Amino acid sequence: MKHRVVITGLGVITAVGQTKEQFWDSIINGKSGVDYITSFDTSKFDVKIGAEVKDFDPGQFMDKKEIRRTDRFVHFAVAASKLALEDSGLVIDQQNAKDVGVVIGSGIGGIRTFEEQTKICLEKGPGRVSPFFIPMLIPDMGSGYISIITGAKGPNHTVVTACASASHSIGNSFRLIQNGYAKAMITGGAEAAISPLSYAGFTSAGALSTNNDNPKGASRPFDLNRDGFVMGEGSGILILEELEHALKRGAKIYAELVGFGETGDAYHMTAPHPEGSGAAEAMALAIADAGIKPAQVSYINAHGTSTPANDHLETLAIKTVFGEYAKSIPVSSTKSVTGHLLGAAGGIEAIICALAIRDGLIPPTINYQTPDPNCDLNYVPNNYQKAELEYVLSNSLGFGGHNACLAFRKYNG
Repeated sequence: MKHRVVITGLGVITAVGQTKEQFWDSIINGKSGVDYITSFDTSKFDVKIGAEVKDFDPGQFMDKKEIRRTDRFVHFAVAASKLALEDSGLVIDQQNAKDVGVVIGSGIGGIRTFEEQTKICLEKGPGRVSPFFIPMLIPDMGSGYISIITGAKGPNHTVVTACASASHSIGNSFRLIQNGYAKAMITGGAEAAISPLSYAGFTSAGALSTNNDNPKGASRPFDLNRDGFVMGEGSGILILEELEHALKRGAKIYAELVGFGETGDAYHMTAPHPEGSGAAEAMALAIADAGIKPAQVSYINAHGTSTPANDHLETLAIKTVFGEYAKSIPVSSTKSVTGHLLGAAGGIEAIICALAIRDGLIPPTINYQTPDPNCDLNYVPNNYQKAELEYVLSNSLGFGGHNACLAFRKYNG
């Protein structure tokens, strides 16, 4: 017998909010977090904009020694995890520690640390490189460190599947609880890749928007004039619990996680399959896993990166799965507000899905001005829509051809 899995806690650290309600207000009302980069000098860069987390104080969540020994992406993960645990009311102690696991994804990990320590090595010599360099760099330290500070001794690993990392982490956590390997999971993603080397690489690949004159309008998914994604940073963490475990302790329930689909394109390092077949199959698998029909889906939170290729091919994938019903489903990309958090994107977008179900509100795709003939669905342009949401999908697609789709349901007992 498979166990039912519910969401009982949410924690976010983003450019548009460091509490779930502040974050949700920005998402619903389309308050963009994109601005000019302040964390490094962009004078020699073609791209000067990003969705930075400003006024973030890791000292609220960690002591000074811990902060010095960990990368910024871990700071985000710790903060969001502590906020999610507080929101859930779940207390980890000696009695339940082995029943609580941690799976937190990161596409890149400690790239800021990598850059800083490389500079030290080249300029001052290898003997000056920090002894904490390796643990600060590796992406698994998000999951590892959360386990250390919370005492969670259950399943613990990290997923690295580029921009699908957080959704795969949530999907894996879902399976662990479903199959009885854990009672609760701390899961999601964290990323802090707004850095010179990261920007240089993505710019050389032609992936980033160069709309420096209009930062808040630069992330424009599905719009004809989109020219690339805008990088964001932060963390989105959820507390997943086995239903009976949550009910026994009187936990509030945001939504139920009912399906997970994952596929590989087997096509190209960075480009999605030209027919969107991998993304389509992931959605189809999540729908089948949830035991529903396509016409029961009320809303899709799209991967929607604002790149020419992704938005067209994700639209095609949705049409492949839903047929004529595709035109009836609200589809929006909240990356228009948050920027693209890479490996953490699926974490904050899963939180958005849970809050959308809770409040019956579909978040908008902001900056949508000029329709693209190849993107012809209902993208909830510029203003939120009210709707009773029963089933919701969240898509995440990553370099390497990684596709993940999560299916959520309104909890009805």
